[in-house]
Amino acid sequence: MTDTIAEPPASLTRKDFVSDQEVRWCPGCGDYAILAQMQKVLAEIGVPREQTVFVSGIGCSSRFPYYMDTYGVHSIHGRAPTLATGIKAVNPDLTVWVVTGDGDGLSIGGNHLVHCMRRNVDVKILLFNNRVYGLTKGQYSPTSLQGHRTKSTPMGSIDYPFNPMSVAIGAEATFVARTQDTNTKHLQETLRRAAAHRGTAFVEIYQNCVVYNPTAWDHTTDSSVRDDNIVYVEEGKPLVYGRDNDKGIRINGMIPEIVDVANGASDELAVHQESLDNSSYAYMLSRMQHPEFPLPFGVLRDVSRPAYTDMLVDQVKDAVDSGDADLNALLHSSDTWVVE
Repeated sequence: MTDTIAEPPASLTRKDFVSDQEVRWCPGCGDYAILAQMQKVLAEIGVPREQTVFVSGIGCSSRFPYYMDTYGVHSIHGRAPTLATGIKAVNPDLTVWVVTGDGDGLSIGGNHLVHCMRRNVDVKILLFNNRVYGLTKGQYSPTSLQGHRTKSTPMGSIDYPFNPMSVAIGAEATFVARTQDTNTKHLQETLRRAAAHRGTAFVEIYQNCVVYNPTAWDHTTDSSVRDDNIVYVEEGKPLVYGRDNDKGIRINGMIPEIVDVANGASDELAVHQESLDNSSYAYMLSRMQHPEFPLPFGVLRDVSRPAYTDMLVDQVKDAVDSGDADLNALLHSSDTWVVE
């Protein structure tokens, strides 16, 4: 790579982001759809390929960097957020994406993921959630439901599963959203919103593992029931759902309740406020779970807060401007000793 970054073409297309590598996922895997929409969105927003980096860990989703004609790092299990933090810290002008899965990101990588969000590092995190380990042949994952039978839990899992959205909001991520592989229009818009956010953007993407957990999200994809199981949240709009938009969510204290809109309860509906800096509301939404409640899709939280990498650059600049940035003096300052 030369020292000078080339200017991007006047216009980009999805093909500009397609690498020469053969895409190898199982036939029917939702990763294909996510890859296609990612390539399309980056082209539409005009992000230079030379200033874009995809970082992944280990898992099916972690093949992603090979298939993007950008810079990429296929790293080690669970450490993608750490590498992404380092990349962004040394070159803040780069656009950095982390691609991970429910196993890679929430088990061995849980610590790294949480602290990346806590620091508000300016990276975009896509967590593909299929509620199972796919690459290692179908063991249960941190998001597998209790009772789920897999090769590693033949009598059913006894673990309480993680809720990725709740984890992200609990870590004070400044942008938290949920979408699905099969809902391409919604997926596109969510990726655009994540790309535009300054700070850590966390996006949970529902997808089925077609081999080891093919029915994980049927209740959100089956046209006969999905409208009753999803509430799309949009800033300033009431929480309404159902095939005929006849159901809604009201908040009694901090407890969500389902109401019948058709029977005059529309005045009681909660109005979505993604920009609330108080995370209690977004956390409440994240706890609405099937089958008792519809699952919220969209941006649950989008707040402004100084990004870690911006503050780091400012701190280094202040140190240099102060005239005290003398590495030799630092190395020979107090608390040094000689080993005989």
